[in-house]
Amino acid sequence: MGNAEVLETLYPLFLKHGRPEFIRSDNGPEFIAENFQAWLTKGGIKPIRIYPGSPWENGYKERFNGTLRREILNAEWFTSIKQAQIVIETWLKQYNHIRPNPALNMRPPVPETLSGNGT
Repeated sequence: MGNAEVLETLYPLFLKHGRPEFIRSDNGPEFIAENFQAWLTKGGIKPIRIYPGSPWENGYKERFNGTLRREILNAEWFTSIKQAQIVIETWLKQYNHIRPNPALNMRPPVPETLSGNGT
């Protein structure tokens, strides 16, 4: 995905939900491109980028995205949007409500968060 596709994705979201004050991203070429930066500046949006070579700044998202890709996106061949939604929603429920999380002493995230004992 290049910067034009990023802009095409963000613009309708801004129309629907409003313009954010900041956008946090990595240093990928689609985010550091001049026209993307100019578009953000014109819209009054301040970019925040993680330091190069510092994926730990966004580690929990990186881990989640990698797990989702490995367990679902690379493992399934979807024939419709509806099928993808059902498979991903089912996986998310399992991921959040059933799957043990090592950071939570092998308890699933949602019950731990709801109990108030979250870390």
